[in-house]
Amino acid sequence: MIINIPTPLRAYTDGRNAVEVEAANVASALQALTASYPELQKHLFNGDGRVRAFVNLYLNDEDVRYLPAKDASPVNAQDTLSIIPSIAGGLPGLAVQAIAPSAQSLPVNQKR
Repeated sequence: MIINIPTPLRAYTDGRNAVEVEAANVASALQALTASYPELQKHLFNGDGRVRAFVNLYLNDEDVRYLPAKDASPVNAQDTLSIIPSIAGGLPGLAVQAIAPSAQSLPVNQKR
């Protein structure tokens, strides 16, 4: 099967955007990936060995969290596992400025 590697994690896979592994299920695919690229371990798993909360996994187009067997879901050679990190951030107040620039000058309890 193929595991798609997101841009922020490619530094830990020698720049590869995809890695081919042999595995029976999603969990063993991730184990095979981290066996080949050990630096990925800390980016994908927490201290308890579970996938980090901000790491989303998609088996083909299905969110692994919602599959009946979750990470024990079987895989085959034609499957694709995509690692999608959650993205958050931005600057405080930036959205308010973009939506209503004049609201920045009002006291907090009087914003429109």
